[in-house]
Amino acid sequence: MNPTRPRPKARPTRFRADGRRAVARRAVLLTVLVLALVLVGSVAAFAAPAPAPAAPVAPDLNTVLNNVRNWIMGSLALLATVFLSIGGVRYLISNGDPGEVGKAKDSFRNAGWGYGLAALAPVVVAILKQIVGG
Repeated sequence: MNPTRPRPKARPTRFRADGRRAVARRAVLLTVLVLALVLVGSVAAFAAPAPAPAAPVAPDLNTVLNNVRNWIMGSLALLATVFLSIGGVRYLISNGDPGEVGKAKDSFRNAGWGYGLAALAPVVVAILKQIVGG
């Protein structure tokens, strides 16, 4: 018996090079196509006439302060929800690891702070209204 196995026949190298060239051609073509579309879109955006100046959206100070309150509450609630989601995912994938469970609990605590601050935003804006005189 012959202790060495016969080597399998290798494919000619031109197939591999052609495959790589085809992938490179497709990538270049896709990049050129995307850049062309971005260029056409930016030219169309600059060619559009400028809109006429609009009237002020907020007619008085109370409306402005209410809008500020709504933005603060929305931003804090969104951030708190992100922390709550991160904490939930960390808790699920912790697999009982005390360090990861601690990080998940910290995320839950941060989410609680965020929701608490979002709940206090109307109080802060009411105090601001009294200071400003709105």
